[in-house]
Amino acid sequence: MYPTTSRIITTAVLGACLAAPISASAANWSDTSISYRYGEKFNEPAISDDVSKDIVGFTHVSGYDYGQNFLNVDILMSDSKDPAKGGDTGAQEIYVVYAHQLYLGKVFDKNLSFGPVKEVALTTGLDWNSKDTAFAPKVRKILVGPTLKFDIPKGFFDVSLLYYKEWNNNGIVGKSVEFDPTYRIAMAWGIPFNVGSVPLSFEGFLNYTGKKGKDGFGVKTDPETWTDMFIMADVGQMLMGKPRTLRAGIGYEYINNKFGSKEGSTGSETSTPMIKVQWHF
Repeated sequence: MYPTTSRIITTAVLGACLAAPISASAANWSDTSISYRYGEKFNEPAISDDVSKDIVGFTHVSGYDYGQNFLNVDILMSDSKDPAKGGDTGAQEIYVVYAHQLYLGKVFDKNLSFGPVKEVALTTGLDWNSKDTAFAPKVRKILVGPTLKFDIPKGFFDVSLLYYKEWNNNGIVGKSVEFDPTYRIAMAWGIPFNVGSVPLSFEGFLNYTGKKGKDGFGVKTDPETWTDMFIMADVGQMLMGKPRTLRAGIGYEYINNKFGSKEGSTGSETSTPMIKVQWHF
């Protein structure tokens, strides 16, 4: 029996909140937002057609003396080309990402900067998802490793080398899957800039995940590349004189070998433009 969307959302949000460290309650700064994204050329493994998706997101970032927290909850609603189990309606998915960075220079009271790097952090994180398709994925990931935080004039640029371990479910063959440990190289950035009087930001992430053994069908996985990037305009500042409230922009998502699927297999590659609107409160 597959969980309803409301049960999925409740379980995911509670789990992510419980995972957050107590330090978040003593935050020196925080930013919380809700967002809407839309694209028409998403792809899913074993599905030959492009899939349209409406994506509603909740994001919270906060920092304290010794580090920072990141929480993102996405609700992804596909069109009927990515069908839910037992019907012609589109699938619904929830995907939760939580990450914590511990600033090692702050913890040990040492200057760990070198070259263009201003700080070294220890990143720990988890992913959690559920989707109501016949495949019924149930992603569980843990990640841990060092992050280099680069010293740039404005914004941030991070590069991480992470240990990656994943468990999932394959509803087609009816079994849970434990993948081999592997590595992930992760980049994340948010760089504000101006074009004339227009305040903009270039932001996104790029993940490269190594091979993780065999999937639930017994097929060897291939490395996965996944990037999302956006150019966002500070509409709130331009129209209402309220910076970082309402933002809107365009973006692009590229995935190769989605979920570690074989190179060139059906639905393994996504290349889609997106639009995004985000409200900070």
